[in-house]
Parts: sequence; structure tokens; C-alpha cells
Amino acid sequence: MANPKKLGDLPKVIRVLQAKTDDLLPNPHNPRLLFDREPLDLLKESIQKVGILVPLTVYRPAGGRKYSILDGQRRWMCAQELGKKTVPINEVAEPTVAQNIVTMFQIHKLRADWELMPTALKLQVLMEELKESRDKPLAELTRLDVAVVVRCKKLLWFPKKYQVMMLFPQPNQRVKADFFIELYPIINDRNVKLAKWYDRDGFIDRMLEKYQARDSGIKSVTDFRTIKQHITAAAKANQVAKVLQRLKEFLSGDELAISHLEISSATIHRRAAKLSSGIGKLIEELHKVEARDFYGEEEFWKKLEQIVALIQKKLRDADRRLK
Repeated sequence: MANPKKLGDLPKVIRVLQAKTDDLLPNPHNPRLLFDREPLDLLKESIQKVGILVPLTVYRPAGGRKYSILDGQRRWMCAQELGKKTVPINEVAEPTVAQNIVTMFQIHKLRADWELMPTALKLQVLMEELKESRDKPLAELTRLDVAVVVRCKKLLWFPKKYQVMMLFPQPNQRVKADFFIELYPIINDRNVKLAKWYDRDGFIDRMLEKYQARDSGIKSVTDFRTIKQHITAAAKANQVAKVLQRLKEFLSGDELAISHLEISSATIHRRAAKLSSGIGKLIEELHKVEARDFYGEEEFWKKLEQIVALIQKKLRDADRRLK
């Protein structure tokens, strides 16, 4: 892998000047492909009042007559709309493809209003250029969080037709990346994938229909976490066939809620496992207690007595049920 520091170095400024607005072109490697109207209008209003205060950073591709924009595409778009004939630029040397993408990432980082799919596509180009797919080196190189790199790679796993849905120009038509990221663990659950009725694209399409309807069992993308929890709990309780049948029923109908996936024995198993873990930690702590050191802690001893009494009662109840 190339030296991250060297790749991330911003090319040196060759000169600062005014360039014709028509002599600039978007950077083909800009990780940001989507520019929603509202924030663009705010920037346009600012430029109309005070002009472009920060020059655009550009380079001239070898053999090209026009500049490509490294930093400042939104300013350039606003200048075009305002009919400005020229814009201030800082010209830098032409970077390599890898340097270009890394520079774009490091200039812009990942802002809150960015859509993740365009970032994922540029990350894919970078991975191919550098033959690097490990999360941590990619994060260091691009200055993205490791968690963001992981999310991007999940989006790249989806077939192209779903990636396109995340790139629709109109925000009200665009499917948010979070939908696919939250759905990813369910689609890749080994038990779900082994179900005889399972078809990956059909499964995704149906979940998307239910999510977009918002009254068909899926209210929010975080509901997918609950679905995954039900599947995992059922697997631990050896109830895979039962939960998969219920998942199939949930997909087929619009009237069923996520609670349809809950299997009581699996829920009890999960609660028992959680309680056992907590009790184990309590036992571990109690082993460390020296009675003489806690002699004056009356509240502590009262709580222990309550625990003993409660445990004895639960054991008697269990004993009666087993007879």
C-alpha cells in the first residue's frame, strides 16, 4: 500500500488567479455526487451578498484545456447559477487517481449532509487503485472513521440496482443508506439465507415496500435491529424453523407487527442468559467481600438477606412446578 501521508499531501499551489467559470469542470473523483437544493440555495445567497471569499482549488488534467475542481464544486455551481463570469482559483499540480480521491476525502471529510453511497463508490475506486481493503488503513488514509468505512463496504455489497436507489437526485425519491445498512445483518444471517423460501432481491424488495408504506410492520430502519434480535434469540433457543416461518408470514402480509416474530421460549431463554450473566458477576463480587470489612454496612446486609429470601422462594416455586 502507498504511503498514506504522501498520498494525503495536498498538491502545492502553482498560482492564484481568476478563471472563467466556463473553464471549470467537476472533479470526476469527487466523493460527493448529490447536492440537495436547500443548502445550495443558502450558499448561493451568501455568494450573492459577499462573493466567493475562498478560492476554489483546481488542477488542469494533462492534455486538457479546462480545470477540474478539487475543492469548491458547490461554490462553482452557485457562481454558474448567479451568472458570474469568473471565479477565484488556486491552481495545483495534477494528482494521481489515488491522490485525487484521498485529497478529496481529506479536504471535505464526511459532513452530516452527505449521502453515504457516493462516498462508498469512491472508496471502492480507492480500494481497487491501492489494492487495499482493510478497514483501519482505509480509515487512516481517508480520515474517515473506521465505522464509516465499514458502513460504506456494506453498501458496496448490495447489487447495483439498490446502489442506484441511493443516488436518486431528488431527496424524496432517494432511499437512505441507513435502510440498507440496518437491513444488511438480516440478509446476511446464515439461518435466513438457508431458508427454502429465501430470495435475496425479493427479500430486499419486500422489506423496502413495507418500510416505504410505514404502516406495514416497519416504522423505522431501527426496527430491523429488533427483527435481528428475534432471529438471534430463536436460534439460541433452537427455534430457527419457527422464527423463519413467522418471518415469511411477516413478509407476506401487511397486517402483522414485528412482535409476530417473538417466540416466548426464545425470549425467556434470552432473559435467562442475561440474568445468569448478571448473577455470575454478582457471585464474583461477593467472593471478594470480607465480612469484617463490611461489618457496619447495614443496608448491604439487608439487601443480601432480601436476595437470599427471593432466591429461596424462586427455588421453591420451581421445585413445586417440577413435581
